[in-house]
Amino acid sequence: MPNALPFNRLETNSDTWVTLYIEDQAIQVPAGDTVAAAILSAGLLPSRTTSISSSQRAPYCLMGVCFECLVTIDGKENSQACMTQVQDGMRVSKQIQSPDLNAADTREAKHDK
Repeated sequence: MPNALPFNRLETNSDTWVTLYIEDQAIQVPAGDTVAAAILSAGLLPSRTTSISSSQRAPYCLMGVCFECLVTIDGKENSQACMTQVQDGMRVSKQIQSPDLNAADTREAKHDK
């Protein structure tokens, strides 16, 4: 029976697997994977929506250039999934639109640094 997922995993030599939670669904992946690879191999798409048109997006370039893979990782918004290595117990959720960069709490946080 063919794999119904949009991406097939190549064989891995990893002896160590971790469990992360994508949209509260437990996913086991090799310890060296990126969050984007975990999202794609699990078929959990889209991973975000755009702020203006709410268009659906998913990991694309997988090398940190396009920013289509932005997700929330352990409560931190705007995390690049393709540049983040999975960690055991990590919690990943879709990023619905983007945060309001003009919000008072965002401006204050910038000035506090």
